[in-house]
Amino acid sequence: MKALIIGAGQGKRLLPLTEEEPKALLNIGGKSLLEWQVASLVECGIEEIVFLAGFNLPAVERSLAQLGRRCPGTGFRAVYNPFYGVADNLATCWMARHEMEGDFLLLNSDTLFSLPVLQTLLASPAAPISLAVDHKERYDDDDMKVQLAGSRLLDIGKKLPPERVQGESIGMLYFRGEGPRRFVAALEAAMLDPAAIRQWYLSVIATLAPEIDVQAVTISGSPWCEVDYPVDVQTAKRMVASWRTADDDSLAVAESS
Repeated sequence: MKALIIGAGQGKRLLPLTEEEPKALLNIGGKSLLEWQVASLVECGIEEIVFLAGFNLPAVERSLAQLGRRCPGTGFRAVYNPFYGVADNLATCWMARHEMEGDFLLLNSDTLFSLPVLQTLLASPAAPISLAVDHKERYDDDDMKVQLAGSRLLDIGKKLPPERVQGESIGMLYFRGEGPRRFVAALEAAMLDPAAIRQWYLSVIATLAPEIDVQAVTISGSPWCEVDYPVDVQTAKRMVASWRTADDDSLAVAESS
């Protein structure tokens, strides 16, 4: 199966950390954010990883080449969006629509997630589109909020009123069955509107939600975070440090048995 990672933008909210490299290549506890994502994807058997690139394409391609040498059973390549400076990620997805054949994962390059997050999404009941969501007491203006009826998605967007919010998208989707074809068709329809160049790809999911079954898959309890601001980098570093501590503890128990 294939995973598409959306990472065309510079990540200007992280400046000066992203002055030269896209945020997917930020060092988080000794590995780049992309490396942490790839480790989980490869662990789950993903055979192709396609990075939807823009800012500093050469740096991305070098990183993908290095990952390819370290993961010989996995294919790595980039799809370049030359309009990344003036377009949002809906247009980036549209540029990669030829990659959306068969089942695939779509994830944001700034989502750091533990392995159980991905495992939970991949093990979810079959649906055309499955969306990983989390739940908390309060949601801020920057959260990609979701409205649900049970587990079915009704709407998604940052501007949903509080009374309609039952969770937030973490930026990871799983397309199966008719899902890829319907998503590509919706991307193509959306791009006929000039305003689409400044829209998020999840607006297309909102358009599809009344028409096909989009299922919310709860990953609450499994660590993840979004890396959007410098303070998020520190949160991410603490998170991966806790994973390493847990691994060390497990190894110590095994050695003493």
